Amino acid sequence: MTLAEKMARPGPKRLLALDGGGIRGLISVEVLAQIEQRLGRELGAGPGFVLADYFDYIAGTSTGGIIAVLLSLGWSAERIRAFYVDHGREMFRHAIAPWRIYRSLYRATDLRATLARLIGPDTTLGSEQLRTLLLLVMRNANTDSPWPLSNNPAAKYNNRGEADCNLDLPLWQLVRASAAAPLFFPPEILRVGRSKFAFTDGGMTSYNNPAFLLFLMATLAPYNLGWPIGEDRLLLVSIGTGTNPRPRTAQTQNIFTGIMSVLMDPRFAALVQQDLLCRVFGKCLAGDPIDGEIGDLTDPAASPFPKHFTYVRYNGELSRSGLDALQLPDVDPLQVSKLDSVAHIGDLCRVGRAIAEREVRIEHFRGFLGAAT
Repeated sequence: MTLAEKMARPGPKRLLALDGGGIRGLISVEVLAQIEQRLGRELGAGPGFVLADYFDYIAGTSTGGIIAVLLSLGWSAERIRAFYVDHGREMFRHAIAPWRIYRSLYRATDLRATLARLIGPDTTLGSEQLRTLLLLVMRNANTDSPWPLSNNPAAKYNNRGEADCNLDLPLWQLVRASAAAPLFFPPEILRVGRSKFAFTDGGMTSYNNPAFLLFLMATLAPYNLGWPIGEDRLLLVSIGTGTNPRPRTAQTQNIFTGIMSVLMDPRFAALVQQDLLCRVFGKCLAGDPIDGEIGDLTDPAASPFPKHFTYVRYNGELSRSGLDALQLPDVDPLQVSKLDSVAHIGDLCRVGRAIAEREVRIEHFRGFLGAAT
């Protein structure tokens, strides 16, 4: 089914949002593999079933953007897992020249070459190869503003008659821009019409978790899609890469931890806010507690607002207690929490599989199983 056919298809719409998190994207991939397997079995689909056959709109930030693009191109979760396992170390290769370390920890050439090869150097955001609507989140460093770009053909800046049409931008460069995490990678320079902009990781905006933004872009009139709202009309599945809130003391603070705190703490706060908004305005079927006061908001009485969609959040805590609850006492929380922990890819896969086994239920997809082909 082409994107145009999928957009014209009546009935409930299915949305998928993928958090950023570096190599921890493997956790999301394992959850996606479980979803793909269970949906394929429930739908009686053949061996070629992929999540692009099911979801209508897929969003991703940073590593979630990489996964979102590959899913939209029709990759299976198993194939994406193999890519991360086989190429993870290539994506995080240290800069060779000593002076380049002052720009970023890792060089961008390997990641750029890998993405161009996988996606195609001439594949654009408007490519017919994309089988779903796609949303990528990045940050324009020149204007200090979030740039959520979609391949929705009716979007304001997707006019084929304009010189700066977003649909003509190279897709691999957009993915690389979304994943250009400060300190880790240098910015990606993109030409948009007659202008050049430097783009950095979309996780540096409020949308490291792009779930609520995805809902808005699917329904708000200015985005020119306007899908009907309702808990029986929209399913929004949000998948995280694991969290590990680590308490700090004055004794553990130094310049490096201070810099990392400035960069990373707002990311965590923002993804929690996006999750909370989804639970308040959506009918939440699953998700870990937001905190000790709010709980998980799966009780309909916990929120008085009308429900605009059905919502599921799959994520896990990478703390010592969280990993013990997943029956993974031998996994080091400090190692699997890092964005660049390529030496622990095997453990990240184990964590993802444990989260998937614990949380993914076919009941979460009831009412949204028809006409997925």
